[in-house]
Amino acid sequence: MNSLAIGEIMSILDVRNFRAYYFTKAGTVKAVDGVNLSIDKKTIIGIVGESGCGKSTLAKALSFNVEPPLKIVKGDIVIDGIKINDMTTDEIRRKILGIKVALIPQSAMNALVPTVKIRSFIKDVLKEKTGYTTLEIFELAVKRFKELNLPIEALDMYPFELSGGMRQRVLIAIATLLNPSLLIADEPTSALDVSTQKMVLETLYDIYRRGLVKSIIFISHDIATVRQIVDEIVVMYAGKFVEKGSTEEMINEPLHPYSKGLIFSILTPELIVRERVRKAKEVLLKGEPPSLINPPSGCRFHPRCPYAMDICRREEPPMIEVERNRFVSCWLYVKR
Repeated sequence: MNSLAIGEIMSILDVRNFRAYYFTKAGTVKAVDGVNLSIDKKTIIGIVGESGCGKSTLAKALSFNVEPPLKIVKGDIVIDGIKINDMTTDEIRRKILGIKVALIPQSAMNALVPTVKIRSFIKDVLKEKTGYTTLEIFELAVKRFKELNLPIEALDMYPFELSGGMRQRVLIAIATLLNPSLLIADEPTSALDVSTQKMVLETLYDIYRRGLVKSIIFISHDIATVRQIVDEIVVMYAGKFVEKGSTEEMINEPLHPYSKGLIFSILTPELIVRERVRKAKEVLLKGEPPSLINPPSGCRFHPRCPYAMDICRREEPPMIEVERNRFVSCWLYVKR
């Protein structure tokens, strides 16, 4: 078994030992605590986990949408071959944001300015970054709206005049105007009905299929939604990654006890089978996720794990490759 290797091939994103903490009066919240991630070109990867596991913090940190009390405290970040650690905040704002990496945040209404028309919002976003004229920006926006089958009239509307699904699709169009290498979508379908979720997923996949972005990180707690669009799934728990594999492998045969509890708890067509239901009962998630101010020692999942051993309480398990491109962080799979 080999250690998880990162950066062996040219990737869109390489992250090593990445940590992003909230520094609060109550204490330091270790929301993202030592994760490693490598995303190849032409890949859609899903990051799943319970609320509070650090998914959205990771999205903010990787897209440099970082404001106090959140702070990136450690880690190397390489996006499309560019090492971000060596850049100033101003350089990141001018050369990286929207060009190399873009974020679709959870709430489209909060991301847009309610009192500003979409056309004006786009102009304000792109004017300084590109130096384009107002006419050039408008032509770029019209072209992208047409590509994504969005009504051109929406450019002259306020966000509150658009439905929730339309706002989300407009935000996707705006985020990808400069064809960023990596698009990070943080819970893009939350609070939307099923039919609207489908339209948003189709829009995301359309920009990927057209090559308007090279790769996508799709973050969600909803595995049933994630599996419809992603090639690979990463499971996150209490600020750490615990498993990674292809979507098919993760859905059909999750390895980590937490992954099993998370995935088997979802009623999918595969679960309407007696054996799968039995497995679901075996790893039923009990208790609550731990405090990230004072997380458990060793494996952070051990207080909820039905298979916990003494070593799980003492030592953090390494992330190992159990088979090609299949990684898990669990003492059950470590040869000792």
